[in-house]
Amino acid sequence: MSLTINTNTAAISAAFNLAKNNDMLNKSLNRLSSGKRITKPSDDAGGLAISMKLSSSIARSRAVSSNIQNAQSFASVQDGVLQAAANIVDRMSELKSYSLDVMKSSQDVGNYNTEFKSLQAQLQSLTVEKFNGVSLFNNNVTSKFGDSSTNVVVSIYTSDSGAAGSKVSMHKAMLLGAVTFNMLASNSANGAMHKTAAGTTNGTNLTLANSESNAINIGDLGVSFFVTALENIATLRAVNGATSSRLSFAEDHLNLTETNLRAANSRIMDVDVAEESTNLAKYNILSQASAAVLAQANMAPNTALMLLG
Repeated sequence: MSLTINTNTAAISAAFNLAKNNDMLNKSLNRLSSGKRITKPSDDAGGLAISMKLSSSIARSRAVSSNIQNAQSFASVQDGVLQAAANIVDRMSELKSYSLDVMKSSQDVGNYNTEFKSLQAQLQSLTVEKFNGVSLFNNNVTSKFGDSSTNVVVSIYTSDSGAAGSKVSMHKAMLLGAVTFNMLASNSANGAMHKTAAGTTNGTNLTLANSESNAINIGDLGVSFFVTALENIATLRAVNGATSSRLSFAEDHLNLTETNLRAANSRIMDVDVAEESTNLAKYNILSQASAAVLAQANMAPNTALMLLG
């Protein structure tokens, strides 16, 4: 190997290796300090693109999960109101039974009737309850209980694909229709009015009163009214429970999907600390060795000076 002054080949090679080792050392430090394997696009362009799509899907999944939880809250509030309605109908049925006691005076029956009318107004108020400004019930006065064509449906999307994905249809319960009946003009042998559930074509619609002044009297309704009304409310609660159950399974599935997406994204983006700490030690030693070798290589031209001296 020739001895030159203008070009120090050994120093150039040592400087190149020092720069390369320092770059790798800095990259290892960046990865460990950030916790990410990919700190810039050039580290893994394809992996970064996949990670961006996975991150977007994870964010959408979190939003959908929040929507499902809101729908669950809607269903819970709706069921609570239905339970309250059932309790009111139970009490009205109880008052009706008390009023049929022949030992009761007309004044006693009148007292029962006062509470009976008051409960009607309270039952009517339940039909207009809302959850965060959204009506809990379908209050269309022309809707008939059991008529699916008049159902008001709220669609809850259960995947991050939005309308293109799966969804759960949540019905706004027809509480008004459940306690709305037709009053037939035919009299039975004992002279009592006969009531049948809404959906029949005979008679005049008998709807809930929104105040005590225009409420139905306790003597105008037969016991069958309350039996059917409770059956209708029970049906609404069953539908509510079925929807809530489906939403729970949809949320569980969504959470599992999100967990798997996070794991997939982690495999792409997160640094392996054990492997990277090994690289850090490796390039730290190489960097120091390269610096020491470069110092020695820079001393080589001094040999030429000795020959000239």
